[in-house]
Amino acid sequence: MRIAIVTDAWFPQVNGVVRTLAAVSGELVKRGHVVNIFSPEGRRTLPMPLYPEIRLALIGSKALGREIAAFAPDALYIATEGPLGWAARAHCRRKAIPFTSGFHTRFADYLALRFPLPGLAQTSWSMLRKFHAASSAVLVPTRSIGRDLETRGFVNVKVWTRGVDHALFRPTERVFDLPRPICLCAGRIAHEKNIEAFLGLDLPGTKLVIGDGPQRIELAKRYPDAVFLGYRYDEELARMMAVADVFVFPSLTDTFGLVMLEAMACGTPIAAHNVPSPIDVVEEGVTGSLDKHLKLAILRALTLDREKVHQGSLRFTWERTAQIFEENLKPIGSTPPGTGDEVTTSLAPYHSG
Repeated sequence: MRIAIVTDAWFPQVNGVVRTLAAVSGELVKRGHVVNIFSPEGRRTLPMPLYPEIRLALIGSKALGREIAAFAPDALYIATEGPLGWAARAHCRRKAIPFTSGFHTRFADYLALRFPLPGLAQTSWSMLRKFHAASSAVLVPTRSIGRDLETRGFVNVKVWTRGVDHALFRPTERVFDLPRPICLCAGRIAHEKNIEAFLGLDLPGTKLVIGDGPQRIELAKRYPDAVFLGYRYDEELARMMAVADVFVFPSLTDTFGLVMLEAMACGTPIAAHNVPSPIDVVEEGVTGSLDKHLKLAILRALTLDREKVHQGSLRFTWERTAQIFEENLKPIGSTPPGTGDEVTTSLAPYHSG
């Protein structure tokens, strides 16, 4: 099958959307499909307000439609509700092409946090609902997020869980020269991630933060006892996940949180609020602990058996994630099969493996 994926989020961005699409695309290729990713790569872009490192593509629906038509996909997935996503949606509506869409980010809630203006959240949710209304299936990462969307009037909601690279993220040697317990938090350092709820806690040992973002300088000054390492990748990130005694996930608005799975795969228990997404991922008392009081969740998580945490992560695989994705695609029609040997972006190949 020839699969077109349209996304406003792609490399060099570092986030769960990009990592999910890259991992799933690689798995789809292994399953014999040809994947073309239509992204901002190589296009004229503008910086996204409040997030200048995120570039938004400048393209109309007809121009993007010509690119999609040239690829001749058998199925089309729209991952994001940005300019490329809206352009692809308009093309599909104009040509009566079925498509599947994904709900990856709670932008309406993020906007409300940044700009608490009357009616802004309702208007934003209305736009998101309109965007996904024409989709044959709206793929969401957890059941709790799906139920929330259904209460907001979204239809055709399907759960599409996430995976983890178990060859990379695994239990390993846990030697690190910092006072224990090491409480690790990883991700984008921004207001919506609620990292200050973790940094402000009175905890023994070391608070370790991996990542970067607009709040890093401010929070590093405000909390000088915390250790800020910036972004870490691949083996280095996996090693840091494994040496931590507990992984703290303070976000109240994430739709999933791949970092939770990566920590669990390394045997590191999770401490989080009992909110949507953590309640779907974390098994209380086995792979982590959830509480409205984050400190209590951390202290309980520190007592858990790391081997049981690791075993609890094994049900999450990218192979299963790709299978669910494939099952929820809506076929457009028959086209000549491809070779299935690479994933391509709109301009350049992305080789799996």
